[in-house]
Amino acid sequence: MENVIIIGTGCAGWTAAVYTGRANLKPLVISGEQPGGQLTTTTEVENFPGFPEGIMGPELMMRMQQQAEKFGTRVEYDLVSSVAKQSDGSILVKTAGGAEYHTHTVIIATGASPRWLFLDREKELVGHGLTSCATCDGAFYPDVPVVVVGGGDSACEEASFLTRFASKVYLVHRRDELRASKIMADRALANPKIEPIWNSELKEYLTDEKGDMRAVTVLNRLTGEESELEVKCVFVAIGHDPNTGFLAGSGVALDEDSYVVQNGHSTQTNISGIFSAGDVSDHIYRQAITAAGNGCQAALDAERYITALED
Repeated sequence: MENVIIIGTGCAGWTAAVYTGRANLKPLVISGEQPGGQLTTTTEVENFPGFPEGIMGPELMMRMQQQAEKFGTRVEYDLVSSVAKQSDGSILVKTAGGAEYHTHTVIIATGASPRWLFLDREKELVGHGLTSCATCDGAFYPDVPVVVVGGGDSACEEASFLTRFASKVYLVHRRDELRASKIMADRALANPKIEPIWNSELKEYLTDEKGDMRAVTVLNRLTGEESELEVKCVFVAIGHDPNTGFLAGSGVALDEDSYVVQNGHSTQTNISGIFSAGDVSDHIYRQAITAAGNGCQAALDAERYITALED
């Protein structure tokens, strides 16, 4: 019987592992599909406290793992296929690799995956002029033109935020009006730095000799005409999908967008002993530091739950 199983190895998962490890709970971490989470696809991280010179995303994740392992965390590189509460109060965790674990508590820290455009060379361009987070990467593009793809609240918010840095923000949307709430849409369209490009979609990323973004090809969906737009970065803001597919049939409550629902001010889900942390429950902030903080909360909640069981 395990004390705690942590599913996911991003900022939330590793922070939960550090805290439960220091509490001598001997946590077991199951890595998930992308060990290290979204930060492994990020180049430089400048907004994580404690690194005034910045740090590469993969290095930050490696350091977190080393710190967790220092306190007795064990890691299995596998993918969780199901989680189920048992009649005796324990939780059964099964993996795609065929392993089965019984545990007192589970911390779900599987994060969320950004939606992409599925254009050629997309994966290799992430961190080289292609991103899904303006808050994370906007400051890297001062006084240069950028493009935001999307038409919802997130796209408008990211476009408005980017005007603090970029010389010009093109907002490319497939329709002739934004899907965003009126206040968000009005704010974006009133900004002189934001230029909407209606009824259009990106067709190709164009790079320079270093392999970094230099321009995009834009297709007008009404006329079929293609044009080239010189930009230094593409911010894709068409939404995220929480990694919760493995929870089907588990009874864990999800909201209408499939994010795990936390119970009030706690990280507890609707099922006792199952907690969540990070982007798998957070569709508002989605930052490395907020995920880490939530991982700390989940670890403390799990520790208190186990203590109550012992009492």
